[in-house]
Amino acid sequence: MSGHAPRPGAAPVSRMIRAQAALETRMLLRNGEQLLLTAVIPTLLLVLFSAVDIVDLPDGGGDGRVDFLTPGILALAVLSTAFTSQAIATGYERRYGVLKRLAASPLPRWALMCGKTCAVLVTLALQTAVLCVVALALGWSPHGNALAVAVLMLLGAAACSGLGLLMAGTLRAEATLAAANLVFVLLVFFGGVIIPLDDFPAGVRTVLELLPVGALADGLRSVLREGAAMPWADTGVLAAWAVLAPAAAARFFRWE
Repeated sequence: MSGHAPRPGAAPVSRMIRAQAALETRMLLRNGEQLLLTAVIPTLLLVLFSAVDIVDLPDGGGDGRVDFLTPGILALAVLSTAFTSQAIATGYERRYGVLKRLAASPLPRWALMCGKTCAVLVTLALQTAVLCVVALALGWSPHGNALAVAVLMLLGAAACSGLGLLMAGTLRAEATLAAANLVFVLLVFFGGVIIPLDDFPAGVRTVLELLPVGALADGLRSVLREGAAMPWADTGVLAAWAVLAPAAAARFFRWE
């Protein structure tokens, strides 16, 4: 009988994080609007700008366009999944009282953020696989170290996830929706995703290089296009954001 005695109390935190991550992943993959933002739009941008000479790109024409665009589109995928999609979804969860009910559970605030970040990583892995297949079909020739790419994307995901949670946890849902979409659109053209950062004035370029998406796009381009081992300057920028943004989200996030 002793083996069947009840054991009241909260589950281990690690189990709670896994359960929350699985729930968040299922919710994200079932949401058609979020899938449009995270998967369809980056793929369409990759195909469109690779096939059509809309903007002047380095080594324009042929496979050179794909080699330039793919790292930037991978950075955009991180932004769309970890920042924009997560900020909007979390903002409305907060508005509808979902987070308020979670606050009454044994799930700590930081564990909720870990669960959401894990769901982002799973979605991002699927998204990256799709984009890489499409890019290879378009003639992409990647170079460099796969481990360096993974480190850059993990740091970028942590930074963008922290910023998304910070926005969702401090602004109203409507403000989060507008701001997250505006940031996404602006960074498509001003984050080094499609237009090279070298095309901007020196002062503006310096600011853009210090943004997570600018540093991620530049770092991925250095590795995948130029074969660099590890772009330490870009890695340092991303590491700083990856520490500061989640810390700020954990500090200022409001459940209701």
